[in-house]
Amino acid sequence: MIPLDILSDPICPWCMIGKANLDRALAEAGHNPFAIRWRAFRLNPDMPPGGMDRRAYLRAKFGREDGAQAYARVREAARAAGVEMNLDAIARVPDTTDAHRLIRWAHGAGVQAAVVQALFDAYFREGRDIGDHAELAAIAGAAGMDAGMVARLLAGDADREAVIAEDSQARALGIGGVPTFILAGRHVVQGARPAGDWRRIIAELAALPG
Repeated sequence: MIPLDILSDPICPWCMIGKANLDRALAEAGHNPFAIRWRAFRLNPDMPPGGMDRRAYLRAKFGREDGAQAYARVREAARAAGVEMNLDAIARVPDTTDAHRLIRWAHGAGVQAAVVQALFDAYFREGRDIGDHAELAAIAGAAGMDAGMVARLLAGDADREAVIAEDSQARALGIGGVPTFILAGRHVVQGARPAGDWRRIIAELAALPG
């Protein structure tokens, strides 16, 4: 299988849309040529540990309170991808360092894709605070992980530096936004590409000799 590293942040709407498009292409292809691993990229590396009020965040980021115009393209792309989002339900923008720690542990447990999707759903559909340790432990438990163990790990600093280092490494490579897909450690596909783009990539890979 071909390694496919996906740099993403669970509070990035384009990452959720990009995953939906990739998932659709894989389902239509009927096979998965990729060994997928989700990698840490923090959209807001300087976010306070407790996060911040979303309206205050939008004012700081866009210079307006609701970010309506900025999110119009997101809503349109989500509809095209068949992705349900309830952006109005989001009250806080979290620091995602702990969510990335959970994603890292989920890889070892063999449920990384399920945890990534659950984090997207919790944040963008249900408006849950995915910086909260209890929420993260519940998400882990629903995906088949040991919720108690995850809670204990979250209470400490396990893999915090590893997440920060992975984020820093991506930036050192010149990656400034997500989703970013890296095939076989060499070929970079940036942005929430349509399912059709992924279908072509999968077909081209299937046609390669050997």
